[in-house]
Amino acid sequence: MTERGVDTIEAFQARVAQEESDIRTWWDACQRQIQVHEAGVQAWEYLVPSTSTEIQSGSGQLLRGVPVGIKDIIDTTEMPTTWGTSGYLVSPGAIMDAAVVTLLKRQGAMLLGKTVSTEFAYFTPGKTRNPRDLSRTPGGSSSGSAAAVAAGMAPLALGTQTAGSIIRPASYCGVFGFKPTVNTISFSGIKAFAPSMDTLGWFARHIEDICTVFTALTRSDSIEALPDLTGIRVGMRNLPGDRPLDPDVTQALSLTARCLEQAGASVFALPLDPRYDELVKHHQVVLAYESAQTLASEFQQHGKDMGAKLVDLVEQGLATSYADYRSSLLLAEQCKQALSKVFADEVDVILAASAPGIAPQGLESTGDPVYCRAWTLLGVPCLNLPLNKGQMGLPIGVQLVADRWQDERLLSIARTLVALAR
Repeated sequence: MTERGVDTIEAFQARVAQEESDIRTWWDACQRQIQVHEAGVQAWEYLVPSTSTEIQSGSGQLLRGVPVGIKDIIDTTEMPTTWGTSGYLVSPGAIMDAAVVTLLKRQGAMLLGKTVSTEFAYFTPGKTRNPRDLSRTPGGSSSGSAAAVAAGMAPLALGTQTAGSIIRPASYCGVFGFKPTVNTISFSGIKAFAPSMDTLGWFARHIEDICTVFTALTRSDSIEALPDLTGIRVGMRNLPGDRPLDPDVTQALSLTARCLEQAGASVFALPLDPRYDELVKHHQVVLAYESAQTLASEFQQHGKDMGAKLVDLVEQGLATSYADYRSSLLLAEQCKQALSKVFADEVDVILAASAPGIAPQGLESTGDPVYCRAWTLLGVPCLNLPLNKGQMGLPIGVQLVADRWQDERLLSIARTLVALAR
């Protein structure tokens, strides 16, 4: 076991079973990495004291002894929550853990601490820096989770996505980031932002670990790699599709397409109705309208303390009519139904850009989620693949997208691709 942990969760479990590693070995390795990197990266809002860690006993625990970072909008009984507010709103601890925290504990996971979130998981940046280049943003809103995993401070961390808050930071930090089909994992005990789109997901350095966590949290069958990708249909389509691509993104898409073809898949440009490109603006309508409702109390009591970007969004939501909100949701629903037919008849997965480019310089912004907005509104599962590098060797990801409730198929295809690309 190295300072950055064993290769995968499965490998760690095997070592523990064979008594080659103690159940706390990974926890101790993470603590050493935190001591080395946290001062520069600043991924953590709160760290659990080593003396207070416990592992729930149980049979068949897939995550026994696996350290996990929890995004700071997720309720926990033993840790405070600040919702990325820099202190103007703090809860010393919830009455109950969020549902996903209970599920993680039931599977034997060990909570490392709370990872930094942007303010209420929107655009106001937190203190976290990109571990690949400390002068750059790690992305947001799941800033601390992506950075902690990338820096080796945690093998696994939870994130949420309402626009691009998993896929974008995963691309910027060079890790796997998975956003399941909306409502796959309960959002109970997590601060809502736009409930029709809020989705819980997670980050890891290995695709195998993304798959293991999916099985652990959903009780699905184990997700295995295929012999190859022969017969798999991959359509290439960015949403929106009318923007000139950064050369790094073009290269990353091209290299990934080539890997898919070498694995046996057929890759082709996917034509989609122009109304799909309009989903980006409809996402903004839904985001504004719903956030103005979910943050009504916070805005009334703490509006003067909120960041300007969040205030602007809430005010935009307050000025949005119900008719416009309903119209955007109806168009999204029509596109969901039509996209399911596209997946059934034409493609198995879609290959698309994760972000406009490498992580932007500076910490004043978390980057643009434009290439994630439409997919999030559609509620489909998305996975960032950290297989390529751009300028100065910085990570540049691409995402694979599948139809709703085809998460296992998506992960199986991705696991196959990564295995064959190694």
